[in-house]
Amino acid sequence: MVETAAVRHLTALHAPRVRPLVHATGHPHARRPARTPHPHPCAPAPAEPRRPRHPRAACAPAHGGHGELATRFAHRLVEVLTGLRPAGQLQRHTTVPGYQQLTALVRSGPLRPRGRVTGHRLGRVYDSAPVPGALEVCVRVEFGPRHHMVAFRLEQHRRTEQWQCAAVEAR
Repeated sequence: MVETAAVRHLTALHAPRVRPLVHATGHPHARRPARTPHPHPCAPAPAEPRRPRHPRAACAPAHGGHGELATRFAHRLVEVLTGLRPAGQLQRHTTVPGYQQLTALVRSGPLRPRGRVTGHRLGRVYDSAPVPGALEVCVRVEFGPRHHMVAFRLEQHRRTEQWQCAAVEAR
């Protein structure tokens, strides 16, 4: 029987592959050069080294936007209203009437979890700036099947430019 090119090709495909014991470098256990991982297009850029933050840095809007400020304050406010954080932690970030409203809401407990539900989840934070230096925010808080709404107003202090909560409402 004459061996054709097609037969040689098929036998080459099914023949067992044998790895050489000595690599091209001459070393028996030579390794491949280390690959640098290809960055994913959605991967964040390499982080800059962390700098110490000023205590009031959390009160200033990041990158000129108010959405992040509203979201951060909403998380902290809901933690106070659900009892996970003491109200005193927000005292320096509120005006006197705003702190009185906050402590009254904490005492009445409209956002205290009832029954077996212990965790909460914040929905989307809606914010609007009706006038410069003021921000009105609304967020939905979910306790399993139950939902509550929290609304608050942040105002920028004229002299210090620190954002302070001036009014709070929860239902």
